[in-house]
Amino acid sequence: MPCPGRSVAAPGPLHELLLEGRLVVELAARRRGRLPAGTLNLGGCPAQAGTGLVIDALLKGGAETNSASALLSAGAIVWVSNNIAFSLLFWELESGGAAARAHRLPRHPDFAFPQQLNPDRAPAAWRPRFIDYLYLGFTNALAFSPTDTMPLVPWAKVAMAVQSLISLAILGLVVARAVNVFT
Repeated sequence: MPCPGRSVAAPGPLHELLLEGRLVVELAARRRGRLPAGTLNLGGCPAQAGTGLVIDALLKGGAETNSASALLSAGAIVWVSNNIAFSLLFWELESGGAAARAHRLPRHPDFAFPQQLNPDRAPAAWRPRFIDYLYLGFTNALAFSPTDTMPLVPWAKVAMAVQSLISLAILGLVVARAVNVFT
């Protein structure tokens, strides 16, 4: 599932697995009527392209991977970009999107935030905002698992699993290569 107008060489099975995960998320969300075709291309393509390029460079080697500082900088930018892209995905897809949640909170949300599970610990009429989804994206990428917000529906579980896999690939490969450059 390539990005429109972009040409990125697929680095192999890992990249294909990440693309398949993205496709499963898109199909699951579209099946529930929450996603027009191609919506994931808007925020996911630059992050996907960056991930593909970094993984490709790390697997094939080359001059650009011989500087630990440049490699760590590029890896950090790609990692943060992926987390922002997934945060936007969670924010847009959860319970019909931000506009739908602004009008009415769903009876059965796609994510269970701590404030929803413990209403006595939250302000009256609390609703998740983008910062809550940004926090969800970053904690999922760092812990490789849900931390305080639980996915309740299949698309959310698949999306979080794909994000964890991408994060693990980026962090694992970048750190391993950077350590190798130092030694």
